[in-house]
Amino acid sequence: MTNQRTKKLTLAAMMTAILIVLGFFPGIPLGFIPVPIIIQNLGILLAIELLGTKYSFLSIGLFLVLALFGLPVLSGGRGGFAVFLGPTGGYLLGWLLVPFVLGTVLHILKQQQRLSWWLEFIIVVVAGVLFIDLIGSIWLSVQSHMPIGTALISNLAFLPGDIIKAGLAVFIARRLRKLPSLQTIF
Repeated sequence: MTNQRTKKLTLAAMMTAILIVLGFFPGIPLGFIPVPIIIQNLGILLAIELLGTKYSFLSIGLFLVLALFGLPVLSGGRGGFAVFLGPTGGYLLGWLLVPFVLGTVLHILKQQQRLSWWLEFIIVVVAGVLFIDLIGSIWLSVQSHMPIGTALISNLAFLPGDIIKAGLAVFIARRLRKLPSLQTIF
């Protein structure tokens, strides 16, 4: 059991490193909303897909602690406490909370062996992408003094890219879970 835990912790640390690397890609500003399009949320979804609730929470939590302490690990080299209070703070909070929602639903369906590719994809979009966007929109509304409806509608700009990232996360995770050397871990 200790060996399995060590492997999971190692994978969690590796996912944290992948999240940091994905932060090297700068965000794409939209202009009408103070939140850019980024690729790091692909890593968030992938971490949950591969690590489950507990270890993805540890990985994402460690990543966010590094950002909180000022390390430039967020997209475009951002970091520090001010980022968590800015327009993107709700999305960061959503990243921390989504392992509990998405990880739990995926775990239940994997236990029942009812997880087809399409069902997994839909769950990642609904319990992952839309959950993060909802938390982000609520915070954006409060922080920017924007009506909640406007914040929710402005998030529609992220959906096409987020759906592609969700599909990539499902595809990559399913491929990695099939590797014989990783099957004992996942």
